Amino acid sequence: MRLHHYMFFVSAVCLGNLVATAQAPAPTTLKDAFRNGFVIGAAINADQITGKDARGDAILVQQFNSITAENAMKWEIIHPRPNAYDFTLADKFVELGLKNHMFIVGHNLCWHSQTPDWVFKDRKGRPLTREALLQRLHDHIQTVVGRYKGKIDSWDVVNEALNEDGTLRQSPWMKIIGEDYVVKAFQFAHEADPNAQLNYNDYNLETPAKRKGAIALVKKLQAAGVPIAVVGNQGHLHLDSPSVADEETTITELAAAGVKVAITELDIDVLPRTWAQTADVSLNIHLDPKLNPYPNGLPDDVQQRLAKRYADFFAVCWRHRDVINRVTLWGVTDGDSWLNDWPVQGRTSYPLLFDRNDKPKPAFAAVLKTAAN
Repeated sequence: MRLHHYMFFVSAVCLGNLVATAQAPAPTTLKDAFRNGFVIGAAINADQITGKDARGDAILVQQFNSITAENAMKWEIIHPRPNAYDFTLADKFVELGLKNHMFIVGHNLCWHSQTPDWVFKDRKGRPLTREALLQRLHDHIQTVVGRYKGKIDSWDVVNEALNEDGTLRQSPWMKIIGEDYVVKAFQFAHEADPNAQLNYNDYNLETPAKRKGAIALVKKLQAAGVPIAVVGNQGHLHLDSPSVADEETTITELAAAGVKVAITELDIDVLPRTWAQTADVSLNIHLDPKLNPYPNGLPDDVQQRLAKRYADFFAVCWRHRDVINRVTLWGVTDGDSWLNDWPVQGRTSYPLLFDRNDKPKPAFAAVLKTAAN
């Protein structure tokens, strides 16, 4: 081949490659957009686990590569009575994740809420001794984690153990067992499945005092030789708080403690609030029409603010993808969200990326763009 013909050929090939690259379609799913950074998950409810919500399941399989059980693995559901386990929903949850090759998160093993009162009492209704409650916690974790050994990738071992000032919450676990209940729970989980990723999960870690308490807890677990891999910051956000700077500081300080960081329960509340920043499920506020301003749809200006807020948050996660290993949204569509009934029953909430008609919102497109930067 003559030189000028060869150069023309090479130029044509290079130009063709450039055109093909320029015309390569942008990712249209969350899991594809963030594939080179972290897994992207959703918390799913009973209807999605059982297939009753077919449209929600279609979004789930198309968009996400990780799942968390919203309630199906909590103690009150999976272990409602002494010596009686109900694995019906949990088994279906795990089957769904395995079938679709998803990263499966077990939520959760030890929590002060949604745990039956009998757990902390003997047959006569008296508080258990430390030894008896430790045995009960051990048996529960061994049974649940052991059943799904090698199937569930990651466990939220202890959930929401901290007060807002960073001290340990005076839960029944704390009062009966003492401060080392957290270490014991992690030890029991590691014994039950040595290969599972173990997490501590909490909310409001953007608050410096609470974050300091979480880091102290991590160091205590590390000193005890417990393989804590991840701290989960739930990410129940509002349109105006916490700030982007607060989110960035939270991620970097947690990672500096020697753990990965997960955003475990992400949603962004657009509705007004008259209470302190919290995710305490025991909070219950009377419905006031002023607290439910958008019963018939979200105004466009608020929709755009939500889109920007989501984009700003995901941009932080994407910048720190070396330490972020998962981002999980707490629900699939707006209609699924717990914020429709918490802390005010009967509100119309808009905190997620898909609306009540299972359609992507402007926030969805805004989030996809963050991974292109």
